[in-house]
Amino acid sequence: MRFEPIAIVGQSCVLPGALDPADLWDLVMQGRSMVAPAPDDAWRIDKARVLSAPGAYTQDRAWSDHGGYVRDFAERFDPTGFLLPADEILALDPLFQWTLYGVREALRSAGLPAPFATANARAGLVLGNLSYPTAGLVQFAEATWFAAQKAGVPRPPGMTAPDSRNRFSSGLPAHLAAQALNLGGDAFALDAACASSLYAIKLACDRLHDRRADMMVAGAVNRADDLFIHIGFCALQAMSRSGRSRPFHAEADGLLPAEGAAFVALKRLEDAVRDGDAIQGVIRGIGLSND
Repeated sequence: MRFEPIAIVGQSCVLPGALDPADLWDLVMQGRSMVAPAPDDAWRIDKARVLSAPGAYTQDRAWSDHGGYVRDFAERFDPTGFLLPADEILALDPLFQWTLYGVREALRSAGLPAPFATANARAGLVLGNLSYPTAGLVQFAEATWFAAQKAGVPRPPGMTAPDSRNRFSSGLPAHLAAQALNLGGDAFALDAACASSLYAIKLACDRLHDRRADMMVAGAVNRADDLFIHIGFCALQAMSRSGRSRPFHAEADGLLPAEGAAFVALKRLEDAVRDGDAIQGVIRGIGLSND
């Protein structure tokens, strides 16, 4: 079956050490690794209570706190200009904010309005998003649990109940971004684990191939609760004991988690050529599988 070529006409990212594609390219050219220990406040408890030696795994412990962490996003992110109140956006988990920022920047990179002036039924969004608890969801659960306890049960200092929408961290970010940017076409999220971003691109290409859309934004986001991720992957014996991620290397010993988001804006190649778009790449085939 012939695969109709799809043009990449816009791109964006929120990644460790790179809040835009130019930053990411600089990191690649410099050969820099952004792997680092988890920030002190990432786990909400003293890391010494969780960390153990690599050869001494016990339940609910982790032998590594290393990963990739987004920094300085708040200084870059402008919550105004969306079709949502800025104060509501700032009350949401960063996962929502990274999605809003990434989709908007991908549209801007493609020379498109962000948001569209009116609902664009020919533009949509496919978002890969791991269905793991986020820090915002964990904080919501903690606040709910403490609120149900009898008087006298000590609360952590400074605890406040986060925005209740943070409990809908799987599908809501896609719908919220579509609403905020007037994407009136298909907008949905999927979870295909580590293949989520590639599945999102494939499904976005399908929408372009069957003429249900003329422009699609596709990408993925991960901001799962970092303590959950580290304990979980150590329980699976999948976390690197050396603290290094080396896929396909003879000395590879596991993965390291990282947070972030990345997006591409897609159009049919013939449409992109016709419209004079700045074409940044061409997709000529996609293969899917599973394990």
